[in-house]
Amino acid sequence: MNANSRKLLAAAASLLLVASAAAKLPAPSDEAKAKAAEAAAKTAHGNKVANYQLCMSMEKVAAGYTASAKQAGKEVKPATATPACENPGPFVYTPPAPAVPAASAAAAVAPAAPAAPLK
Repeated sequence: MNANSRKLLAAAASLLLVASAAAKLPAPSDEAKAKAAEAAAKTAHGNKVANYQLCMSMEKVAAGYTASAKQAGKEVKPATATPACENPGPFVYTPPAPAVPAASAAAAVAPAAPAAPLK
């Protein structure tokens, strides 16, 4: 086997591998969707907590710098106005209400048509 045929064989094998990996996966269950939504909410809350902690540390550093500059007799310009640090509080997750299937929702909303009188 020469080098070109080995490369061709390797390319064909990797193409088959990619094609088999791209097979359609089954849809996630409702439980899996709920767990994914909760994990996303936890991640978002964690990001808010990290942003709050960063904001607090920047405030502390700025206050320390201002105090040391005043103590050293340097001119201190007024600080730039920034929004206050917002504490996100503890993590609380409320799952969304379960979705009602469209067929049963339409049946529950639409009243039944009155039957035609028999003659």
